[in-house]
Amino acid sequence: MRRQTATCGVNPTGSSRSLRLDPLSLPVRFDAHDPRADGYTRQIELHRERVVLRRAVRGMQMAINVRVSDFTGVALRGNDAAQTLVLVHRDPSLSVPLLVSADGDDLAEAWAIWSELFALPQLDEAARKPAPRRRRANAIRDRRPKFLMRRRTTMARDLPIHRAEREIIART
Repeated sequence: MRRQTATCGVNPTGSSRSLRLDPLSLPVRFDAHDPRADGYTRQIELHRERVVLRRAVRGMQMAINVRVSDFTGVALRGNDAAQTLVLVHRDPSLSVPLLVSADGDDLAEAWAIWSELFALPQLDEAARKPAPRRRRANAIRDRRPKFLMRRRTTMARDLPIHRAEREIIART
């Protein structure tokens, strides 16, 4: 039986060591925690130019090859007890953990090294503002002409109605 930890994935039995990757010994292959995969683990191959994520979902094997330039940066996540250095992607399921530690100096040094190695910015997620709210798409708005929306509504003027008169039609 293998033991799983929430932040760093699967460790061999009896190992209490948290995740720590050496940026100078790439390529490296390791297992990480994935809540959507079968067995809650995924295998990650980390190279200087690309990242390969291998996992099985409902029995279907898949390998996702992502360029390092597609990642947004290297971020520091977590609380004061244990912080995680993460290679962040726009899709949260493609983010890759790099280091788990409680030592602030060690994290700051590793953060700078990983950022320089991948040529990605250091992201400060604590100071990040939420994205502005997007305007809702209104389906009816596209069907109506805009000038009709600006027009004032007035009562139709009374037109005279002629009853009991003979109609004269001119034909040539």
